[in-house]
Amino acid sequence: MIARLQDYVTRQADRRPDATAVVLDDARLTYAQLEAQSTQLARLLSEGGCRRGDRIAWLGPKCPAAIVALLGIYKANCVFVPLDKRNPAVRLKHIIDSCEPRCLLAGGAARERLNELSVLGMLTPAMSLGWLHGAAPGDASFLVDFTAEDVLAQPAVTPASAASSDDPAHILFTSGSTGVPKGVVITHGNVAAFVDWAVRYFDIQPGDRHSGHSPLHFDLSTFDIFGTLAAGAELHMVPRGLEILPNRLAAFIRDQRLTQWFSVPSLLSYMAKFDAVGQDDFPALRRLLWCGEVFPTPSLVYWMQRLPRVTFTNLYGPTEATIASSYYTVPACPDDALSPVPIGTACDGEELVILDDAGQPTAPGEVGELHIGGAGVSPGYWRDPNKTRAAFVPDRRAGRTGRLYRTGDLARLGTDGLIYFVGRADTQIKSRGHRIELGEIETALSALACVQECAVIAVPSSGFEGTVIGCAYVRMPETRVTPLILRNALSSVLPGYMLPSVWLPFDVLPKNANDKIDRPKLREEFLRRAAQAS
Repeated sequence: MIARLQDYVTRQADRRPDATAVVLDDARLTYAQLEAQSTQLARLLSEGGCRRGDRIAWLGPKCPAAIVALLGIYKANCVFVPLDKRNPAVRLKHIIDSCEPRCLLAGGAARERLNELSVLGMLTPAMSLGWLHGAAPGDASFLVDFTAEDVLAQPAVTPASAASSDDPAHILFTSGSTGVPKGVVITHGNVAAFVDWAVRYFDIQPGDRHSGHSPLHFDLSTFDIFGTLAAGAELHMVPRGLEILPNRLAAFIRDQRLTQWFSVPSLLSYMAKFDAVGQDDFPALRRLLWCGEVFPTPSLVYWMQRLPRVTFTNLYGPTEATIASSYYTVPACPDDALSPVPIGTACDGEELVILDDAGQPTAPGEVGELHIGGAGVSPGYWRDPNKTRAAFVPDRRAGRTGRLYRTGDLARLGTDGLIYFVGRADTQIKSRGHRIELGEIETALSALACVQECAVIAVPSSGFEGTVIGCAYVRMPETRVTPLILRNALSSVLPGYMLPSVWLPFDVLPKNANDKIDRPKLREEFLRRAAQAS
């Protein structure tokens, strides 16, 4: 196994320097160009004062330059922190305050967000004013306005490194139940363990052409990138906006002659809903992989019937366990559209175990909480030892001494020896591939002066999103409150995928015998209203 993720590219640049590595529209980089430019960026960062373990944030579009930035950050012995420029400024401030980046790289249209953050006082003076050309080594932090000219002016000599596979590679910030995003620390070794297994299992070859659909702040993108680069294949980034145009997305798969597609299931269900896939379509496609949420069996049947030559694999795993921890390759198109698809068995180096409340394994067929151990388990949450202790627990099984990650997912072991996902044990959901803490939405709603009481509910849906977010609310007396007013207020603090899509006003929220909000009753009411509307 390689020591650091950038070693994959160095190895490929030595073997096939002129082979294409990354493609987006008309822009493309060879492995030699990717290796040289990332090395030049690393020199730029090191001479600017970046040192081992420093966090470097990236605020820019998903493009070939972003892959250069990612690798350059690694080669400078630093930690990559991707920022979603579509997030509200307040959310970006939480992430920046938490990770305290030594440097913030910006590119493309994202420079406008930097100006906005600077005006709002969300960057330190050094970061907002200390442009690279004026920053002296040793400054507390600085801002790099990322241009190709700056990078190409540097020598292509990799900075000295004493880094190891145990060093953090990136910090991915996910939804937090307290209203503050929490950072998941992922090491180089965490990623390499999964990538090396996946390259072997899927037999990924230099001639493969992989999709790059997920944004860089989403865990799935890690496999898009390094599953491709490890094998010397081509990464074809999906242009922004195609995910809402199913026929154009199908044309992209077809025209780019992709051999592998990897995305969240909601996108695949969306394409099925609009019948965007023809019989025996995508002649080059060999593998279709999904991860991040449940893929409804009827949608899977739609795809498998139309693409009988393609291999379909369900991957399962939370961010805290690095990309995926289990897999299940569907052997044949399901006969029963209502039968569940298992999450399967553990990937090499991983362990999935279903435990009861006493921390002991459940019997086959019994439901318990799914725990994950092994090479992909994160060291923990960034600068949050309390959350880390709560989620990453000692293995209490007899003779075991390691750590397990509590997924919060309920699962059971089937009589076929495969693991089946049952549901969530808490208020965290997956919607359209995004992991969402419903408590974070409630926290934001409760902060609004016009809201007296509220509850946010996950409502099952037959649509492509799988689960929709419902909000039940009680307005403050003598205030005018509408769903549009609430949605607009929330949009200033929450990203779009976390905004409720169905709303129910109440005079008083229903309560159970313990005087707590009766959430099952609210869910029934949402479903009843939905049935009436249809």
